[in-house]
Amino acid sequence: MLIQAILLGVVAFIAQSEYALGTSLLSRPIVTGLFTGIVLGDIKAGIIMGATLELAFIGSFSVGAAIPPDVVTGGVLGTAFAITAGAGTETALLLGLPIATLTLILKNIYLGILIPIMNQKADKYAEDGDYKGVERMHLTAGFGLSLMLGLVVMISFMVGSKTIGNLLDMIPEFIQHGLSVATGLIPALGFAMLARLLINKQVAPYFFLGFALAAYLEIPVTGIAIFGAIVAVVVVNIMNVRGAQNNTAQTSTGEVVDDDDF
Repeated sequence: MLIQAILLGVVAFIAQSEYALGTSLLSRPIVTGLFTGIVLGDIKAGIIMGATLELAFIGSFSVGAAIPPDVVTGGVLGTAFAITAGAGTETALLLGLPIATLTLILKNIYLGILIPIMNQKADKYAEDGDYKGVERMHLTAGFGLSLMLGLVVMISFMVGSKTIGNLLDMIPEFIQHGLSVATGLIPALGFAMLARLLINKQVAPYFFLGFALAAYLEIPVTGIAIFGAIVAVVVVNIMNVRGAQNNTAQTSTGEVVDDDDF
């Protein structure tokens, strides 16, 4: 149990290292679920639960000052507790979402108190021309957050795995059935959150086109993705051609002149 807890903490540490090393999407539940399954010896369950949690968290991205629930702890602990309890994907969702929300409190404290202090030190290093000092502050702030969340995952798994298993045994059957139904609804909420960020007047027709292809022509999702990629390439090429035509004009002698020369 101790070794598994330490390894899960390492998984969380690496997944959260995006704050120090840049965005790599290692923090997504579909990735952490795989590695959680490897640590706990059930890769298939880890992939399935990670993919289910990914659907729920698919729209959870930081926009401006808004920080979404922490997908790392929610993905790792939700999957880990569900696997150790021998439960299904509905349990991973049941546990993952609240865990991610609770961890957000600690994350906000770190981002709101410690990060500004390090930023001020980095500004002083920048004024002195000490770029290595700026780099140290950046890496310290990023890996500090990774270490905090890694410890949260490790300690929570050590303390809570047996407790969670006993708690699940106490849940009545009708509630478990309700959770199974909710498993199908929560991913729709995740897609709705993502659509809220992406859909506008320009892209909405393509969205409904894909829906129509799936609903009426029964084309698989892979086929729709292929059609979408082809349409995207065609549209980009048309826009490039129009842009080239608008930026140049041809004189009567055949000489090509830029618009800026008129």
